[in-house]
Amino acid sequence: MLVDSHCHLNFEQLSSQLPDILRRAELADVGHMLTIGTKLREFPGVLKIAEDHNNIHCSVGIHPHEAEVEGADVTVEALLEYAKNPNVVAIGETGLDYFYEHSPRDVQKHSFRIHIEAARKSGLPLIVHTRNADEDTIQILQEEYAKGPFTGVIHCFSSGWEVAEKSMEIGFYISISGIVTFKAAGELRDHVTQIPLDRLLVETDSPYLAPVPNRGKTNEPSFVKHTAEMVAELKEVPYPELASVTTDNFFKLFNKIERSAA
Repeated sequence: MLVDSHCHLNFEQLSSQLPDILRRAELADVGHMLTIGTKLREFPGVLKIAEDHNNIHCSVGIHPHEAEVEGADVTVEALLEYAKNPNVVAIGETGLDYFYEHSPRDVQKHSFRIHIEAARKSGLPLIVHTRNADEDTIQILQEEYAKGPFTGVIHCFSSGWEVAEKSMEIGFYISISGIVTFKAAGELRDHVTQIPLDRLLVETDSPYLAPVPNRGKTNEPSFVKHTAEMVAELKEVPYPELASVTTDNFFKLFNKIERSAA
């Protein structure tokens, strides 16, 4: 069994054909999916998908792109209230994006720290998005961890090695997306060889970043198999072992999910 540890099933490209997408995921042995919250105003739709399917859970959070609209006023208490729902198993995605900078950096940082506090208080893992913000991401994670521990994952990892190294030092997992299959991703592939198996997850980030051989198409959870195959090759382990280990890692991190029901 494989797990797609990060997808956006409420996005129109996927929600409009969800039954077919879930059928293809089943045929690809993708047994569980985590659909991710990016806007609180759209969270009811994210939650509804999780409530309607036993093998889908969700997170609640504000993407750094949305921090100016929603993140400036978000409170720890509001996130904790959402997190009480049994289908909500993580906080995020949150973090820093200095590539697009759709929101001011100070607002992104504030929202990031609020999400971290909610993760710490709830005991739920934190899902971190970081792009072109390595130094500040590391600094905030370290400063906040010094206040009290929390768990989490660097999703869609494509940063410098120090982000992976420092994140793993505080117990984080590293999630690999279809980017690892891209021709120009040689540095990322080198990084993957250094990440211990017991710290790896795989994801699609669908509907974005479809892996080779489906690059250019709308990504979907069934395509996570291509990413897992590449990671298995890089780690020099049989594909069934990679699938088993990353699935185990998923349920260790997102331990609010009862695996027997997955």
